[in-house]
Amino acid sequence: MSPAFSNRSDHPQDPYEVLEVTSNATQAELKAAYRRLVKQHHPDAGGDEERILALNAAWEQLGDPEARRCFDREQGSPQSVREEARARGARNARASQAARHASGQGASEDQALSTWLQKVYAPIDRLLGQVINPFAAELKALSADPYDDDLMEAFCTYLEQSRNRLDKVKNLFQSLPTPPSARGFGLSVYHCLSQVEDAVAELERYTMGYVDSYLHDGREMLREARQRRQRLQQERRRLEIG
Repeated sequence: MSPAFSNRSDHPQDPYEVLEVTSNATQAELKAAYRRLVKQHHPDAGGDEERILALNAAWEQLGDPEARRCFDREQGSPQSVREEARARGARNARASQAARHASGQGASEDQALSTWLQKVYAPIDRLLGQVINPFAAELKALSADPYDDDLMEAFCTYLEQSRNRLDKVKNLFQSLPTPPSARGFGLSVYHCLSQVEDAVAELERYTMGYVDSYLHDGREMLREARQRRQRLQQERRRLEIG
């Protein structure tokens, strides 16, 4: 029996126990454990389908940080309480920053729009491109042998870098209020971000369990996000002319 099971033997379906980790494991450690166990027990490798179902259920509970925090809160984890306090403080800080920007908006509407396009939209567009554009080449490299550890690790590195870029996009989006004249445009930018985030999430699910439907969905989402980004670039030019 793994050490991770020792203090949870009375809860056989505890997701931490299923993934053979402790409740103090980092998200990276959870992901590594899930990938290792899925690869070990995948039916294509002669594994147990029921074990795969249990692993998937555990990952659904713990793989998403917010879902994990909810689970930990229900279990009374002190770590989850501290994390929630930090998250609440960060949300309050962002709200205060947005309020300061809004109250200090003394520039003309045209100047506000120009500033927002240069300081918010332009870097967002560049970061989204750094996620969307390399995907075809990354997928082609992986398709040579998805079960090759080195190829999969390279693809996972691309996904991790994409996550980091999307975090920067979210921070940029919150750094300045969207000018009234660009609210519809700003909403489209947010939808593009959400679509790319969902695509990366689907691709991450594929790397965990090699389920082709996740790969298909992620690829289609990125294709649609590419088209949405192109429409945004055209709309930006119209905003600047107007």
